[in-house]
Amino acid sequence: MLSFEDTAEPIRVPAPPTTGSAPAGEPAAAGGRVRAADKRIINGTTDVNQLVPFKYKWAWEKYLAGCANHWMPQEINMSRDIALWKNPNGLTDDERKIVQRNLGFFVTADSLAANNIVLGTYRHITAPECRQFLLRQAFEEAIHTHAYQYIVESLDLDEGEIFNAYNEVPSIRAKDEFLLPFIDAIADPNFKTGTPEADQTLLRSLIAFACLMEGLFFYVGFTQILALGRQNKMTGAAEQYMYILRDESMHCNFGIDLINTIKLENPHLWTAEFREEIKEMFLKAVDLEYAYAEDTMPRGVLGLNASMFKSYLRFIANRRCQQIGLEALFPHEENPFPWMAEMIDLKKERNFFETRVIEYQTGGALNWE
Repeated sequence: MLSFEDTAEPIRVPAPPTTGSAPAGEPAAAGGRVRAADKRIINGTTDVNQLVPFKYKWAWEKYLAGCANHWMPQEINMSRDIALWKNPNGLTDDERKIVQRNLGFFVTADSLAANNIVLGTYRHITAPECRQFLLRQAFEEAIHTHAYQYIVESLDLDEGEIFNAYNEVPSIRAKDEFLLPFIDAIADPNFKTGTPEADQTLLRSLIAFACLMEGLFFYVGFTQILALGRQNKMTGAAEQYMYILRDESMHCNFGIDLINTIKLENPHLWTAEFREEIKEMFLKAVDLEYAYAEDTMPRGVLGLNASMFKSYLRFIANRRCQQIGLEALFPHEENPFPWMAEMIDLKKERNFFETRVIEYQTGGALNWE
């Protein structure tokens, strides 16, 4: 069974070109064609407009997998959620707080992720295969933002309150303030890779978003909403969160592959000092997400409590560290929510709670007259 902890694949950098080719990393002769061996994830000198020949086939395969998993928020029927939300006895106050806090964080979180891709990461990645996935990822971030807005609109929540939570709720604001410098650093128009310091800045940003934002900051919220769904509550929202979880797991694992390939191609960046800095980032992220768990769950609810999330976040942090070549920061932690791993192993056509809107109009059915 596919597990969100273990889906990142080991990366193998192809061997140097055979006799008669230019040394790896050096441009081909003027007017020559792009060769796979000359490609690099960062600081490449080949034509970024030429997708093939492939060097990073894993990136292309992840792009194809993302396309195969396409979905849209309107596919999910929200009628049961609406009835439950309007029923004064449908949810407890604690359950309602979980839903509202979740939406308050997520309605802007995926916009931050999209901004990081479009304004920063895409510009500095020189492998066309990886850029192709990033384009798909940016679109998926837009779908996720759409999904959260769709839930907010369906439940007739106060849009001003929900969409401003990242400015007004301290536990949400703290997570965003942690992330913003990593966006700003690589989105600066004057920022360019090509020096060890600049390349480490980019690598640091990739780790922040793949391992900490998409790979850690999202999991308290995912667990809470999916726990509601497991109790047959807010099933439409839970179904959307399951699709989003699947997408984000792919984003996380693509980012980890990207990070590991950059490390292999640029081993001089992975210094002892840099590794210690990354460990501190992980520790800070765990603290921030645990503070968010305490804020959203001041009391036990849904069979969950904030202290359970301390173990869960440490478990996830260990996995993320190990996936990029760091030792576990919290030895012997176990996953208190093994059912979460099962949520990744889903098919697009599966009707989780019989909520699918079968008359949803797809692009192929559009009438242009």
